[in-house]
Amino acid sequence: MAWSQDEERMLALIEQHLTDEDPRLAARLESFNERVERRRRGRRRDDRERRRSMPQRSTIIIIVSWLLIATLITTLLIMALHNDAAAAFPA
Repeated sequence: MAWSQDEERMLALIEQHLTDEDPRLAARLESFNERVERRRRGRRRDDRERRRSMPQRSTIIIIVSWLLIATLITTLLIMALHNDAAAAFPA
């Protein structure tokens, strides 16, 4: 929501009055605001880099599922071939 011109002017007057009254407080608040903004920018950059470098969770789930299916099929084929070979040579 945008501020009206009157509200912006009143806020500027309040800010100027507080700066004149206590310059140390104004400097501390400005320093705090800069640190918060730097941290916020850093977090956004880290989030973007993390998204690029790490595969999506759904991709990992799909890959693991395919590996499990392939392992199951391989195991079933080995068991079937082993049973066929055992049936061909009776003891």
